[in-house]
Amino acid sequence: MAKRDYYEVLEVDKSADESAIKKAYRKKAIKFHPDKNPGNKEAEEKFKEAAEAYEILSNPEKKARYDRYGHAGVDPNAGFGGAGGAGMTMDDIFSHFGDIFGGGGGDPFSSFFGGGGGGRSRTRGERGKNLRIKVSLTLEEIATGVKKKVKVKKHNTCSTCNGSGAKDANSISTCSTCGGRGAVNQIRSTMFGQMQTTVTCPTCNGRGEVVTNKCGSCRGEGVVFSEETIELDIPAGVSEGMQITFRGKGSAGRFGGPNGDLLVVVAEKEHDDFDRDGQSLIYDLYLNFADLALGASVEVPTLEGRVKIKIPEGTQAGKIFRLKGKGLPEVQAYGKGDLLVHVNVWTPKKLSAEERKMLETMRESDNFNPNPETKSKGFLGRMKDIFN
Repeated sequence: MAKRDYYEVLEVDKSADESAIKKAYRKKAIKFHPDKNPGNKEAEEKFKEAAEAYEILSNPEKKARYDRYGHAGVDPNAGFGGAGGAGMTMDDIFSHFGDIFGGGGGDPFSSFFGGGGGGRSRTRGERGKNLRIKVSLTLEEIATGVKKKVKVKKHNTCSTCNGSGAKDANSISTCSTCGGRGAVNQIRSTMFGQMQTTVTCPTCNGRGEVVTNKCGSCRGEGVVFSEETIELDIPAGVSEGMQITFRGKGSAGRFGGPNGDLLVVVAEKEHDDFDRDGQSLIYDLYLNFADLALGASVEVPTLEGRVKIKIPEGTQAGKIFRLKGKGLPEVQAYGKGDLLVHVNVWTPKKLSAEERKMLETMRESDNFNPNPETKSKGFLGRMKDIFN
């Protein structure tokens, strides 16, 4: 089934600002909250759909990709973290977006539904921290996309207790303070009378359970610090400074909480042959005067191997030849940039007596005196002419 447009899901215009998007999501979340629609699978799906739309449209980077490429621009299979709502549990949604209601711990929606959300107030422990690393890529890797294995030191789920923090199953019991809900009700007096609010249970910190005998490996934390090798699927067309989010690849959460994300910042390695301008590559070709005057067939490098190009007779230094499709692809888009071959004349630094005599004779000829038909536009001007 095709995904609905995220703006349609939240019923906002593309011009909607952050505040409007937040307000629209809050309205949808209240309407379709599972505690307000018990047993209603359709409402639950709409609740998740709204969370997915909000995750994308509330993030400026993801929103920009979505506006440009649609759902393909935030596809998790491309390595960008993608639309997390589609694969999130209810606890994930509450953990990620509960703060838009200004709630404290536990279930931030509980104040709307009287705190009777059954087990929904229980949290899954603490979410793990996001990590940021830098990965260096060659232009060849950027051109095709690449799988990179990186070693990351971070908190990982304890293999002894599987993240529970307990020595064994008998070492976990239901919290007696909250009765397993993970939240407790508080009544306080105000100028308007007594008001009831729901807050995170101070005894179990929202877990609904307490550990009576801690795991010896992680000391009850549920995580241990260690090195992990992670395979990253980097899409083609990325550029210097671009940040890619790999959901769930960050530090593991304490007490069975969800993992944080791994944020990968792209660094381009300098190339021996090419400079990059967006999706285009620029190559400086140096030829001697004879080749420019007489014409020649020369080889130039590309990211896919060497190719031959024809230099017409009388080619001027500064001429730019465009090799279409020999540049870099755009991320999550069809088509590729071009390779721009910039012609330069190579001037010898030392001359033999015979070579000097030949050039002196040529210099006296009227045919060798500069006589440009039009004013030189410079390199950037010539580049503009190519694409017009």
